[in-house]
Amino acid sequence: MNASIIVKGGVLPSGERCDIRIVDGVVAELGAGLTSAGARVVDADGLVALPGLVDLHTHLREPGFEQSETVLTGSRAAAAGGYTAVHAMANTFPVADSAGVVEQVASLGDQYGYVTVRPVGAVTVALAGERLAEIGAMATSRARVRVFSDDGKCVVDPLLMRRALEYVSTFGGVIAQHAQEPRLTENAQMNEGELSSRLGLTGWPGVAEEAIIARDVLLAETVGARLHICHVSTAGSVEVIRWAKARGIRVTTEVTPHHLLLTEELAESYDPVYKVNPPLRRAEDVTALREALADGTIDIVATDHAPHPVESKETAWAEASFGMVGLESALSVVQETMVDPGLLAWTDVARVMSGAPAKIGGLDGQGDPFAVGRAAHITFYDSSTRSTFDVSRLRGKGINSPYLGRELPGQVIATFHRGVPTVLDGMVQDLTAVSGKDATLV
Repeated sequence: MNASIIVKGGVLPSGERCDIRIVDGVVAELGAGLTSAGARVVDADGLVALPGLVDLHTHLREPGFEQSETVLTGSRAAAAGGYTAVHAMANTFPVADSAGVVEQVASLGDQYGYVTVRPVGAVTVALAGERLAEIGAMATSRARVRVFSDDGKCVVDPLLMRRALEYVSTFGGVIAQHAQEPRLTENAQMNEGELSSRLGLTGWPGVAEEAIIARDVLLAETVGARLHICHVSTAGSVEVIRWAKARGIRVTTEVTPHHLLLTEELAESYDPVYKVNPPLRRAEDVTALREALADGTIDIVATDHAPHPVESKETAWAEASFGMVGLESALSVVQETMVDPGLLAWTDVARVMSGAPAKIGGLDGQGDPFAVGRAAHITFYDSSTRSTFDVSRLRGKGINSPYLGRELPGQVIATFHRGVPTVLDGMVQDLTAVSGKDATLV
């Protein structure tokens, strides 16, 4: 690869056109009309130029569930969606609850990743909720874990949750809570309400989420720790979080793209592609989530990318696994739900999908505004196009996307990770060719 690349004509989030010169992986020059002698030129005329996207909530499944996803395939999906960094959740096998496992995940990312892969450590041993995992050892390991979560399961025990919050506060870490009171959601299948009763599916009440959030923001206030709430899904949760932030509690929150767009009515199809945890909610909840993201009550968008084998989703609703893939479609859904209606500007998109998640995750060198001398993590996005989202857009193993056959705006045209074009002209590149990495693991 030529060490010098000039990307011509991109539009910064502020609306200013700008050429970007990349030399040896860093931004070397910014400005209009940069000379291109001796450089490889990439045409980005009119494309939105965003700091590389950062996902705080990705399931890469490796080690242990490689039939669903691997670090290679999941990071390839991330690059296709414009991401340059992802945080890999801990519900692997073995669980990422020790220094050895998180270092393994970090090494797989270094060896095979199209993006920067940062492991998330478990809060409790084996996600069992009975005793704390090796939080300190994971934090001081080579993986430098800063985010800890039992995602997929809630840390139900309030004493354990308090101890975890106290522990991470000593080194600036954060607990990311999957807010779900299990006694209120036993055998739950979809949002609780008139529709669940009519469909004969066990309801999943919003209070199961809201009660845990209310408890945990009070615990975070008590110990002065950082708390992050995963995949907020109800209007009631938004109100609790708004109240907590007004009190100065150190809480941050995320919303998924699917909770910004899809509603419970989709369950009427009994198509398990729409079965997700937390469940799709009412239209009123979707409106509240959009407003909360727009006003800053919700801090970031995170995908909760959850790939599954075909047989785990193409079955009866009650037996199907929870989860959707979301890396490749996230930016398009955010444009559809937030940008096109005028709720967010592209500067806001850069904040909620890059800068803020990088800050929450303690990820240095990602999410920064473009500046000379900084690593070239850049996404170029064509916001002017609309097309039917189909399986050809999916670059991971999972095809359990709720958007297949749906028209969505936009397309990622190029993604640069440390100055290397992992996506170019809308096509994911051969990682072996562009960076010398081994891209053969599947």
